[in-house]
Amino acid sequence: MAKHQVNMTVNGIPHSISIESPDRLIDILRDELGLKSVKEGCGTGDCGVCAVSVGGRLVNSCLMLAAMCDGKEITTLEGTFDDPDMKKLQQSFMANNAAQCGFCTPAMLMAGWDVVRHSSNPSTDEIKTAISGVLCRCTGYYQIIDAVRAGCNKEGRQ
Repeated sequence: MAKHQVNMTVNGIPHSISIESPDRLIDILRDELGLKSVKEGCGTGDCGVCAVSVGGRLVNSCLMLAAMCDGKEITTLEGTFDDPDMKKLQQSFMANNAAQCGFCTPAMLMAGWDVVRHSSNPSTDEIKTAISGVLCRCTGYYQIIDAVRAGCNKEGRQ
């Protein structure tokens, strides 16, 4: 199979990666770049644990071909660690017991971060919609919703 170059910026770092046409973004992120926060659950876009930001939009990386990312900016959880909103959200996840087994946590944090960046006071329905693409088998979602809400509170109160 023929290889071709794809240029993308991942977590602020430019990369030129040699891919084959069927390569998925998740495989490039995990296998080529070593970004293990991006999990593969179902491989069909149903569970959402592979969620990353592409061009500022949350997507399931298992459904996106790497070739579609040429010239795009991709952010994984690793790329958000210095972001003050993500730090607050992570603290809120811990304080609200929103992370249990941890498998969905990176994607839930990415979905929560997307909410935090766009709203200082989201409704419960907005938070539910934002995290609806990520399946969690452990928490029942109430702690996650509370954690995202607290993470959006710019004054630091829960």
